[in-house]
Amino acid sequence: MSDGFSNNCIRKRIGLVLLTVVLAFSLFACGDSQEADAAGTGTESTAEVSASAGSDQSAAVSDASGAGSEATAEVSASESEATADGITAESEATADSAASDSEATAEVSPAGKSAKQLYSTGSDGGYTIPPFRDAKFDAGAAQSNGPASIDLSSCSEGYVGMRCDSDSKIKFQVVKDDVTYTYSVVNRTDQIFPLQMGNGHYVFKVMENIVDNKYAEIFKTETDVTIADPMDPYLRPNQYSNYTEQSESVKKARSFAESASGEDDFIHQVYDYVCKNIKYDKERAESVQSGYLPDPDKTMKEKKGICLDYACLAAAMLRSQGVPTQIIFGYVAPDDVYHAWNKFYTEEGGWTLVEFKVAGNAWNRIDLTFSANGADKKFIGDGSNYMEAYCY
Repeated sequence: MSDGFSNNCIRKRIGLVLLTVVLAFSLFACGDSQEADAAGTGTESTAEVSASAGSDQSAAVSDASGAGSEATAEVSASESEATADGITAESEATADSAASDSEATAEVSPAGKSAKQLYSTGSDGGYTIPPFRDAKFDAGAAQSNGPASIDLSSCSEGYVGMRCDSDSKIKFQVVKDDVTYTYSVVNRTDQIFPLQMGNGHYVFKVMENIVDNKYAEIFKTETDVTIADPMDPYLRPNQYSNYTEQSESVKKARSFAESASGEDDFIHQVYDYVCKNIKYDKERAESVQSGYLPDPDKTMKEKKGICLDYACLAAAMLRSQGVPTQIIFGYVAPDDVYHAWNKFYTEEGGWTLVEFKVAGNAWNRIDLTFSANGADKKFIGDGSNYMEAYCY
């Protein structure tokens, strides 16, 4: 009896010792695993940041000489400054992006996952593509003085149409309150212009060149405008983002929308496509003339363009699939380069990049020229260095 009791006590003590060893080993292994996971997360984030801002874009930078050259060439600043800015932009982009692991972890999802895995927020299995919103000039509804015609029949849909058959240079002015937008007109072509200044009284003027840079008014009309959907001016084609439902850029965008898991995923696919496929065209930037109008399909086919080409291609792709998108002209500090970029509106928002975060129920800035060509955060930053001048 005593021997059995003694043996039983010994067995219990051995069991307690073994249990203690197992628990200690488990805690030690767990701590190592957590440290390894944390280190792995930081490494993955840093790697993806570098890829987004540096290595993936290095080819575009080498061809384009950086984002600074594009905007500087358009305002006729010195080429040497543009090249220097471009080189600085690329190197600082990589350095800034890799500098902070904590920032990278907060803004960028782990590497090695697809866009849908990273940016999907929809639970209904896809993105619902709304009906295509077109914009057309209606000659039958237009007011005319002979060579110039202005169609006010679609003002409630956020745009005005016009056409001019002239051998002279023509300007078209859209005036509301103390703001005037002046456009160069392509003669003998139906043209669409946005009513981006919202509801109110508009005046429309057709101006003909008489000598040098002087123009005289040859036709004028005016009307009170109430736009049914405030987003309409940014959901339809216009002179700066000219496309139809059959445009190749629209077809490409639709393929993205059809495969997207949600609105945010679709926007990211467009962003990713433009950044990876369009390179900066330095020669065009150095020779571009006033009145230059982009062609989204041409930009996509040639795979190159200046800042306006980037912005207008993005606008065509996003607008055609129901994402309100603005084309912005303005200045970017610290060099005050004249530049073009986009802002788009999303209801949900749910994905982030090093350059910016997408916020729901808000307009989000997206600078595809700088993003595609490796510009650094001194250009993209928190947005405070962007000064908007015109919106289309």
